[in-house]
Amino acid sequence: MRDPMGWRQQAACRGIDPEVFFPDGEEPAHGAKAICTGCPVRQPCLEWALSTRERQGVWGGCDERDRRRLLRQTRRSA
Repeated sequence: MRDPMGWRQQAACRGIDPEVFFPDGEEPAHGAKAICTGCPVRQPCLEWALSTRERQGVWGGCDERDRRRLLRQTRRSA
């Protein structure tokens, strides 16, 4: 059986403290987003977060606000 989240094995964030990707409150997520910038699996990570409506953290280089914006844009263009 194929692992639907097998992309995680190649993620640039693998082994990094998860707290970097889940900043407290209004703390900026610049560090996490910088790690995502060069990640080879950024797109599948973002697609997973969007499809599961992940509400917290940085996924695929996008924080919660970024993902909400992407979902709104997708709905408008549909």
